[in-house]
Amino acid sequence: MAASLGSVLLIPTFLYEDNVETIPQYIIEQAKGCTVFFVENEKTARRYLKRVWNEMVIDDYKWHTIHKAEKEVIALFMMYLNQDQTIGIISEAGCPCIADPGQILVNKAQQLGARVKPLVGPNSILLALMASGMNGQKFQFNGYLPIESTERKKAIKELEVLSLKSNCTQIFIETPYRNNQLIKEILGTCKESTLLCIAIDLTAKSEFIKTKTINEWKKTDIDFHKRLGIFLINASN
Repeated sequence: MAASLGSVLLIPTFLYEDNVETIPQYIIEQAKGCTVFFVENEKTARRYLKRVWNEMVIDDYKWHTIHKAEKEVIALFMMYLNQDQTIGIISEAGCPCIADPGQILVNKAQQLGARVKPLVGPNSILLALMASGMNGQKFQFNGYLPIESTERKKAIKELEVLSLKSNCTQIFIETPYRNNQLIKEILGTCKESTLLCIAIDLTAKSEFIKTKTINEWKKTDIDFHKRLGIFLINASN
């Protein structure tokens, strides 16, 4: 008789400043069934679980840092699955494996035939898209654009052309201290009729989500320096 495999729970976490109300209660109940956690940052993952599950005894669980899922980490992950253990995966913000680490481990779990259960929680990509008023039937997430200015402008133009050609909302992010520079280059590169949504501090009290044409944004005072943001463009003729 073949040995049974463990299971993997994909556990969402806060997007911003420990907003407990954004975490459904059932996630806490599911997390209680885990025996080991693979996390992006052990310190913050422990703090998060203690925040939503006060009676948790941290030392009762095994902890491993994902990093880039090196061979040693993958081997440990597969060992726990073969021991029929329940593994929780937690990233730094939002949902694991969506613009965050964890997908390599989940891929291994799928290859082994283990049960993988995604849990519902906040995700900046979907929240921004929902509030943008842009095409939610066809969209593409592009992660970070190039850092170098010339290459970044080129990438912005390519995304705008692709958006216009296929009516596809293009979504991307930036390191917070480069937000203003990125916005300036979007405004200087895209057509004035193109829609730009800027979504800042999602789920926080300071949340800001606005969609305007490039022409309208050019008339707006903008300063989102060092604030967590996500950006969407949808081009039109």
